[in-house]
Amino acid sequence: MNGKTARPRKTVWSRARAMAEMAPPERNRYVDFLRGLSILAVVVGHWLVAAPYVDGAGDVVGGNLLGIIPWTQWLTWVFQVMPLFFLVGGFSNGVSWSSNRREGQTYSHWFSSRFRRLIYPVLPLFAIWTAIAMFGTLAGIERGIVAMAAQLALIPVWFLSVYIMVTAVVPLSHAAWRRYGMGSVAALIACAVAVDAATYLLDVPYIKYTNFAFIWVAIHQLGYAWGEGRFANPARALAMAAAGLAALLLLVFAGPYPVAMIGVPGNTITNSMPPTIALLALGIAQAGIALALEPQARRMLDNMRIWTGVVLINGMIMSVYLWHLTAFVLVLVAAWLLGGVGLGVEPGGAAWWLTRPVWFALYIALTLPLVMLFARYEQAGANPKAAGKGDVPHWRLLLGLILACIGLGATAVLSIATPNGVLGVRFWIVILPFIGGALVRFGTLYDWTAKRT
Repeated sequence: MNGKTARPRKTVWSRARAMAEMAPPERNRYVDFLRGLSILAVVVGHWLVAAPYVDGAGDVVGGNLLGIIPWTQWLTWVFQVMPLFFLVGGFSNGVSWSSNRREGQTYSHWFSSRFRRLIYPVLPLFAIWTAIAMFGTLAGIERGIVAMAAQLALIPVWFLSVYIMVTAVVPLSHAAWRRYGMGSVAALIACAVAVDAATYLLDVPYIKYTNFAFIWVAIHQLGYAWGEGRFANPARALAMAAAGLAALLLLVFAGPYPVAMIGVPGNTITNSMPPTIALLALGIAQAGIALALEPQARRMLDNMRIWTGVVLINGMIMSVYLWHLTAFVLVLVAAWLLGGVGLGVEPGGAAWWLTRPVWFALYIALTLPLVMLFARYEQAGANPKAAGKGDVPHWRLLLGLILACIGLGATAVLSIATPNGVLGVRFWIVILPFIGGALVRFGTLYDWTAKRT
């Protein structure tokens, strides 16, 4: 023996515990709790709703639980929690942008950092699914199945394109909040109502897509209000929740909006793509309920074990969100290759529900190693060393934002897989987020100056 005492090996939990203990006492732990809770709810919702099966003819059918069992559409009022993520985003962005201004930092410094945190974890997902789509096509797998698998696995990326754009306009939305307060929220709600009226009463084409901005920014504004203590009184939060729920019930039962807060095959209106005022009402109700529960939740989070769990989940939450459907698809592909074991049960019956715990266990078992493998990219994006020396020129920042968002949006609409071409991949979609990320990562004034000198 050399007389040296071996250091105990740090586990994932011990590292999370150390980070939890370092959190400053003024940190609002409930923000992190809601962020993790909202993403985990989305994960569970996706694993339930997407229900492909093999029919009697041996064909793969892309089943959707909401269309097969209509009563499950009410569950989307619980599992469609993206409004909570935008609420949390408003709180966090308001705090960080205010800090950035106090320190005299630039917009480029602030936004490039947040852009990297969002785009870095996406790049390996794109690379892996490009390879899967190529090899699947070359192996002779039916192109429709390849496209369905790729589009299903990459569903999460649409949300990032919207969230990146909402984050990009924080200086404007925060300035509007500082000047008009809740009036800025009311104005955005009024715009959203006008857009839906023009869409569903006057049949104005394409205008409904502007509600991606009006509705999500409105919820984001509520995050600013939260950060400034506007809902410190639970009674005020409950009043907001009641108003949102009343509006939602009115819109669903007396208006044209469906019960489901996400798209359902056969519905002429979807409440999420683009968002409607029904989803806005749900978001207001959810925000009110969440904020009313804050005092009790913050007392709960004083427990170090619970807080450590929240820190652990938040340290890899983007990876969980991005990779959970890849795990889902890979488990189904494995079952299909094994002769369709477990896939012959049509969704909705008692046998299907009884087997959900087994399938969920398999999804979790594959999601965990994927997260452990790719969480490093999430952490790299959050690392200050990921930035170059100096500010990214605004034209590069804007171009990188546009290219990345086009790529992410096109992935959701078109899929990276194509029925044409030898390799079966739309490379123009795949490459755009990489170019956007590179423009922001390597586009600093320092880099340009160094090259010119």
